[in-house]
Amino acid sequence: MDIQRFRVLGLHIGNCGVKINPIMNQPDPITAYIDTAPEPGRMPLRDLRALARKLYPGAEEVMSYRLPAFKDGKVFLYYAAFTNHIGIYPPVQGSAALMRKVAPYLGPKGNLQFKYEDGLPMALVEDVMKALHKAYATSPAKR
Repeated sequence: MDIQRFRVLGLHIGNCGVKINPIMNQPDPITAYIDTAPEPGRMPLRDLRALARKLYPGAEEVMSYRLPAFKDGKVFLYYAAFTNHIGIYPPVQGSAALMRKVAPYLGPKGNLQFKYEDGLPMALVEDVMKALHKAYATSPAKR
């Protein structure tokens, strides 16, 4: 497909993914992703989205690599539902204390995997989001 056809469909192609044009009243792709995720992952995805919106109200929500993501200059957080767990990307970098806390959740490539049956440790997830924002975001608000 060419760029013009995407514009006709109400889509905008950016460096980090596809955004829906709200003027054309197209469905929100992130809500659609959450609504079609495996049932045990829907509420944790909603909780992650709400927390990221609360922490970074100026961040843009995008779909990137077919995953919901938050962008503040650059994408700093991806999250996804899988058969047995919620994943958070990219790999977190942080203090030794934070790295000890996330150790039980580390996946094979450094991403975080939270099994549905264990629930989401939201205080830890908040610390992870802050570390990811600090490491990857590029906006002037980056701290």
